[in-house]
Amino acid sequence: MKPSFTLCALAALECASATPLSKRQDFSIVNYPEGTGENLHEYPPGTGENLASYPPGTGENLPSYPPGTGENLPFYPGTNNPNPVFKFTSTYHILATPDQVVNGTTSPVFTGGLAGSGATYDFGINADLDLICYSIKLTGFKGEYQSPAKTATHVHEGAKGRNGPPRLAFPNPVGEGNERVSVGCLQGPFTTGLLANGADTGTGFKVSQIEANPGGFFADVHSSLAVPGAVRGQFPA
Repeated sequence: MKPSFTLCALAALECASATPLSKRQDFSIVNYPEGTGENLHEYPPGTGENLASYPPGTGENLPSYPPGTGENLPFYPGTNNPNPVFKFTSTYHILATPDQVVNGTTSPVFTGGLAGSGATYDFGINADLDLICYSIKLTGFKGEYQSPAKTATHVHEGAKGRNGPPRLAFPNPVGEGNERVSVGCLQGPFTTGLLANGADTGTGFKVSQIEANPGGFFADVHSSLAVPGAVRGQFPA
């Protein structure tokens, strides 16, 4: 009796072939022809990964990307708006040092801050979006962060040699060793966590106020070893 079609299928087509399964080609072992495939000991000269460098005008050895391509674009093609989040209406670089720190409001005195510490604050403001981006690098900091505000890293409103309330509170710099960093962006409405006359000192503040009078603001960070401020730096006027 001949096996049925169903039995042939279950026998994996054994009955449909004149060659027994045990004698058919084993495709798990394939020898590529000489000079081709995966058994090449290396790519032929002038090709593949063994190039000393990419041919002129191609690859990573370009001094710059050709016009209209790559990372030197002012913004990506096909977009009507060149990424307004990172289109700043003003930028500021601030060097903060211990000798700029003062304490008191009516008759402020220089405290000397936290000796051996320092910081740089780089800010980019987009006034249209009420947004401020920051890159803060703090070195030589000692003690713990300490402030009645929600963080100890601020922009205050106050002229050089004078104190004033914090208007912006940034995440405290973090890191191991001598250097700590804090990078990101904040967008209004702003809060500092510090109350004055029953209202948060960030309430109603706009970053455009910094642009209108940059010399009237300063950046600082506070330590448990120097509560009035470890370092301070004035915005350039």
